[in-house]
Amino acid sequence: MAHTDRVICMHSRPLAVFASPGRYVQGPGATHELGRELQRLGLSGRLLIVACGTALRELKPIWDQVLPAVGIEAVLEPFGGECSRLEIDRLIARGRDLNCGAVLGAGGGKTSDTARAVADALNLPVVITPTLASTDSPCSALSVIYSEGGSVEGFRFYNRHPLLVLVDTSVVARAPKRQLVGGLGDALATWFEARTVRESGKQNVVGGHPTTTGTALAKLCCEILLADGPAACSAVEVGATTPALERVVEANNLLSGLGFESGGLAVAHAVHNGITEIPGSHRCIHGEKVGFGLLTQLVLEGRPQSEIDEIYRFQKTVGLPITLAEVGVNADSDDQLLAIAERSVVPGESSHNEPFAVSAEAVVSALKAADLWGRRLI
Repeated sequence: MAHTDRVICMHSRPLAVFASPGRYVQGPGATHELGRELQRLGLSGRLLIVACGTALRELKPIWDQVLPAVGIEAVLEPFGGECSRLEIDRLIARGRDLNCGAVLGAGGGKTSDTARAVADALNLPVVITPTLASTDSPCSALSVIYSEGGSVEGFRFYNRHPLLVLVDTSVVARAPKRQLVGGLGDALATWFEARTVRESGKQNVVGGHPTTTGTALAKLCCEILLADGPAACSAVEVGATTPALERVVEANNLLSGLGFESGGLAVAHAVHNGITEIPGSHRCIHGEKVGFGLLTQLVLEGRPQSEIDEIYRFQKTVGLPITLAEVGVNADSDDQLLAIAERSVVPGESSHNEPFAVSAEAVVSALKAADLWGRRLI
């Protein structure tokens, strides 16, 4: 009887879960190794490549060289621009017609999300080759689904992570600086959200409690960004691959990807989802909206002013938004603020990972306070 009681007790303990892609490869010219990396993983035959315009221009000539050499036939399909149900369904039909053995997504976060959705529907492995370091999407096992108009509609979660994430930093270094800065905003929130989830005892994105490893990686991500973010931004201004840029690209892609999934999300990303309800915000990229969401979270949580000031200064230095106007929101519109707040606290949103109840009224107050502090710093 005592043994039985012990088994029941053990199974009642919350399980900690850590998840990650199968393999991560990064560096200047990494695309030249794509064929060998796919061969190492046992992939061959026909490969459906969902590619953005930059990937088609910069990577296709290299694919044409390295993929046939290892017995891989690349079938290129231009990405339509939005990770929507319509675009996903179009590419699923294309993949079925081609009888492919794997799917590769080459581009930004929405391209990655779309490729994952297509691969999951076809029960195929997925490979991600980001051309930007603008989000923490590449390493994850989920997709953010948008409407054709650009609002967040929902999320899809998958049982498998990418088999390979390969980042060619020569390509990332030539991308617009704004994309890297957006990645800083998305990645900077990682530690602060993971810290909140650990404090509250809530679950992470992969359905378990955070491991010590996941939380530690989230913190390391933040430390790298604060130390190297400005220098990395300077590097991309001249298209240079420097050690600082390499560290920041790894933080934006790998550490943030591992940290947000295995560490967990909180108010910062919930506010992002709320901001997407405002049409004026659609000109802003994901990480810019997450950046303001982070400021809102820190204010809402009542964190020490010294910590809040450090994040405001960093975001101002690298060019991330510190006011609502900078993310396309009218701070004087009660209707807009309430729309953001109500969307950020719908059932199931990550705002409910806070260690206290979060109401729409509290979010509205935090939005106003965060915006006012930012306007005073401009």
